[in-house]
Amino acid sequence: MNDRITVDKNNKSDDKKFMMKAIEFAQNGMNNNEGGPFGAVVVKDGKIVGKGNNKVTSTNDPTAHAEVVAIRDACKNLNKFQLNDCTIYTSCEPCPMCLGAIYWARPKRVVFACNKKDAAAIDFDDAFIYKEIELPIDKRSILTEQKFRKEGLKVFKAWSEKQDKEEY
Repeated sequence: MNDRITVDKNNKSDDKKFMMKAIEFAQNGMNNNEGGPFGAVVVKDGKIVGKGNNKVTSTNDPTAHAEVVAIRDACKNLNKFQLNDCTIYTSCEPCPMCLGAIYWARPKRVVFACNKKDAAAIDFDDAFIYKEIELPIDKRSILTEQKFRKEGLKVFKAWSEKQDKEEY
């Protein structure tokens, strides 16, 4: 199947075509031992502008989830850091990290196939992360400390005073 599927950008009945592409990337990545069974595509104006599959184990990068890989690819291809006129299709409901990346990318829509319970059933369980997020910092399982805030605030102050910054 060609990576460049073209459809009417307002035709949601074509969701299946793009989801099948995300699922195909998941299958291919898994078959090539690149990582877990997850795939994603980013679509703009009826064309795939970013694609990805999970590459955690092949790259030794715990952030190389399919959605993050696809977002990075789309941003590179579009030469912009936000995807507000795009839809992300992903083979599984985004984990907390991917959901954060999606919100930073600001697509207009996300469509997913399997849900987090389906992922948990094959030993990809994010429940502990959702629980950790709700805990006070001093109760989390990974020791987290705030130190040197005063020093850190210096660069924040410089940012707020920077005249030529590109805000996002």
